[in-house]
Amino acid sequence: MPALPTFPIDDFPVMWLRDNCPCADCRDPRSGQKLFQISALPAALRLDTVTHTDEAEGPAVEVIWAPDGHRSTYPLTWLEANRPGGPATGDRRTDDRKELWKAGDLTGRLPQAGWDEYLGEPGVRARMLDSVLRLGFMLLSGVPEREGQVFDVAETFGYVRETNYGKLFDVRVEPDPNNLAFTSARITPHTDNPYRDPVPTIQLLHCLVNDADGGDSGLVDGFAAAALLREEDPEAFDVLTRTPVPFVFRDAGTELRADRPLIGTDPLGRVREVRFNNRSIGTLRLPAAEVEAFYAAYRTFAELLLRPELQLDLRLSPGDCLVFDNTRLLHARTAFAQDGARHLQGCYADLDGLASTLAVLRRADTLEPLAQLFAGPGSAEYLGESVSMAEHMLQAGARAEADGAPPHLVAGALLHDVGHFAGAVTGHELMSGTDNRHSHSGADLLARWFGPAVTDPVRLHVAAKRYLCAVEPGYHNRLSEASQYTLRVQGGVMSPAQVAQFAALPGAADAVAVRRWDDEAKDPDAPTPPFEHFLPLLTALLRG
Repeated sequence: MPALPTFPIDDFPVMWLRDNCPCADCRDPRSGQKLFQISALPAALRLDTVTHTDEAEGPAVEVIWAPDGHRSTYPLTWLEANRPGGPATGDRRTDDRKELWKAGDLTGRLPQAGWDEYLGEPGVRARMLDSVLRLGFMLLSGVPEREGQVFDVAETFGYVRETNYGKLFDVRVEPDPNNLAFTSARITPHTDNPYRDPVPTIQLLHCLVNDADGGDSGLVDGFAAAALLREEDPEAFDVLTRTPVPFVFRDAGTELRADRPLIGTDPLGRVREVRFNNRSIGTLRLPAAEVEAFYAAYRTFAELLLRPELQLDLRLSPGDCLVFDNTRLLHARTAFAQDGARHLQGCYADLDGLASTLAVLRRADTLEPLAQLFAGPGSAEYLGESVSMAEHMLQAGARAEADGAPPHLVAGALLHDVGHFAGAVTGHELMSGTDNRHSHSGADLLARWFGPAVTDPVRLHVAAKRYLCAVEPGYHNRLSEASQYTLRVQGGVMSPAQVAQFAALPGAADAVAVRRWDDEAKDPDAPTPPFEHFLPLLTALLRG
C-alpha cells in the first residue's frame, strides 16, 4: 500500500480539485483542454470516497464524487506539486518571475551561445530562450553576416512582427532619417515603439558591419531599475505607475499614439512593463500639480537609469545577434563617427511565441542530462570533503525528503551544487581562490527544466551561508573546513546592510532551508539513495 500523502485530500477546495480532473471525459487527451463548463458541475459538489491507489505512473488518490458519482484519479506527485498555497507560477511577465540584474551580476555568465550550437542542440536553444524570459536577453555569435538573416533568427522561436518600419529595418545613418536611431547620435537607454498598442515585446539586432569609432551598445534592466526606484523613492514609483503618458510618433505616413504609464504594474502591484523613451513623450494635459509630480518622478527615474553600474556595455561584432525583451530592457548606443561603417539589421517579434517554443522544447526534453551529471562529473571529489559531489547532493535531497520538505525544496536540496560541474569555472578553481559563482550557474542550468521555486533556492544557497554566518552565533564554527575556506572566496560574512537585503528576498527562507541540508549532507556513512529515486518528484516539477 503506498504511503499516505503528507496532507489530507479534504483540505483541497473541492471545486478546484474537480475542475482539475485529468480524466478523458473532462479533458481532451490531445490538447488538454477542458470539455465542460464550470456551471455544469454540481453546485453541492463533495467528496464521497477517497482511495489511495498504485497506478502505473506511481501512487495516486482516487476520488468518487457526490452527488454525480464521477471518478477522478490524481497522481500524488501532481497533488504535491500543485497544491493550493504552494509555490505559485503567477504571470511569467512580471518582475517576481525574473532574475533582476545590474551589470556586475552578469560577469562571467552572459547568456550567449554560438549560432551553430543554438541551432543544433535543443538544450542550448532552450537555455538561451529561457535567458530571454529570465534575464531579458540572449546574445548569439557567428550568425551568418548576410542581409535578412535576422529573420532566420526570429523564426527559430516565433514570428516577425511587421510595423510602419517594415518587417526589416536597417540601423545605419540615413540621409533623411525619421528616427534618431538612423543617425550617428548618442542614444540614451530607452524602449522601442512605446507609442504602439500593443508594443512589440521582442527586438532583434543583427550586426553586419561595425567598423565605426564608437557605436557601442548598452543594456539596462528596467525591472531592476524600477525595483530600485520603489526602494529609494516609493512616492516617485507610485506616480510613474499611475500617470498615463502620451507616447506619440508621427511622420508623413504614420500617426501612432498610446497612453501608458512609464512603469506598468499588474493588479498585485508587480512590475510587468517599462515604457521609457524621452523622444516620444507627447504633451501631458493633466492638472498642474499632477504634471509637476510626474516630472519630478520622471527626472528621478531618468537619472537612476543612467547610473553606470546598471548598464551592461557590449560591442556588437559582425555576426552577433542580440535578442531582448523590449518591455523590460532598455537599450542604448554611444555616438559614432559617421565616416566609419556601422550597419545593423533588426526586426520585432513577440514573447508569447518565444515562450511557446520554449515550452515545446521542454516537453520534448528529458532529465537524462542531469542523470549523466550525477553519474559522470558528480562522482568526482567534493572540494575536500569526504563524500563525492553526487553523494553530497543526494544526501541533501534525502535529508530534505526525510524532514517532510515540499517537493520544490527537495529538488533544490538535491540539485543545489550542479553548478560546480556545469559552470565555466570549476569547483577546483574555487578551491584555488576563484569564485565560480556555482549557485548562479547551477540555477541557470536548472532553469532549462524547472521554475523559480526550484532555481531560486539554488541561486541563493551560497548567499544563505554568508547570511547565517552573520546572524546565527556558532554557525560559522559548525561549517566544515572546506566550507569555511570557500566562504572567504565567495565574499565572506554579510554586512548588516547585506543581511537586511537578503532577509527581504521572497526566497530567503527557502534558501536558508536548502543551506542547512547542504551543511548536513557530508557524511560518508549516511544512506544515500540513487538519483533515480527522485525522478518521479523531479518529473512532476518540470515546467511546461
